[in-house]
Amino acid sequence: MNRKAAGGVLRMLIRDKVVLVTGASQGIGAAAAIALARRGAKLAVTARSEDKLRALDVPDAFAVPGDLMESAGRRRIVEQTLAHYGRIDILINSAGIGLYAPAHDAPMDQVRDMFELNFFAVLEMCQLAGAAMRERRSGLIVNISSIAGKVTLPWFTLYSASKYAVCSLTDGLRTELKPFGIHTMAVCPGYVRTEFQAHVLAGRAPGALGGARNRFAITAAQCAEAIVRGVERNACTVLTPRVAWLMALAARFLPRVVEAQLEGMYRRGDESTNK
Repeated sequence: MNRKAAGGVLRMLIRDKVVLVTGASQGIGAAAAIALARRGAKLAVTARSEDKLRALDVPDAFAVPGDLMESAGRRRIVEQTLAHYGRIDILINSAGIGLYAPAHDAPMDQVRDMFELNFFAVLEMCQLAGAAMRERRSGLIVNISSIAGKVTLPWFTLYSASKYAVCSLTDGLRTELKPFGIHTMAVCPGYVRTEFQAHVLAGRAPGALGGARNRFAITAAQCAEAIVRGVERNACTVLTPRVAWLMALAARFLPRVVEAQLEGMYRRGDESTNK
């Protein structure tokens, strides 16, 4: 893909790149589409709501409404994007959903729905767009995971599992697809101020998390800027805000300390919920 040197470092040129963004009707997906459009990208945006896609502040974007829960919908989205632009340079898998139900008694139908969108849709979109990228021997796949994909959150265990899977998939694909000139990048945001909490399949976050969320929360626009900077510098993993790196490193090197802290937050939240 076209790159330019900046201070001796090769940086991706986003201008005129064809970018397909899933979950683009709101939240991180919408913010990423806007940020990329401002840098001159050619956007294809998809979500279930056509009205929300039309209302997106990217006037020239190609809107492809579709349901990522179905394989046929995923295939149609990629096919229509290729038919319209002739190629896909960058795929951003942003669509996702949460589930706060405890793993030990979560309804399996809800668990399957979450994994269908958070993992299997991501995987198939990587396969479908990746096939076109392999033909051109060029491309970038960006998968939006979560800090929960680096640190298991006990109030969000199954969501964490789905996001760990996304990180592992992204790392493995990077090696598999490198011979075809395709790079992959995982994005692991902390708490982002969006409507995500309002659309979870079940449950709600422990009340004890409120203070931490307020201290470390970022906006969707800030998250989108981190994504774009990661694309430009050819990053493998983006954690945002930067404090998320500290949390991920602590979980790796001081796992018992982090687990004790998270357990305390979980117990306090559970007690407040049951009062």
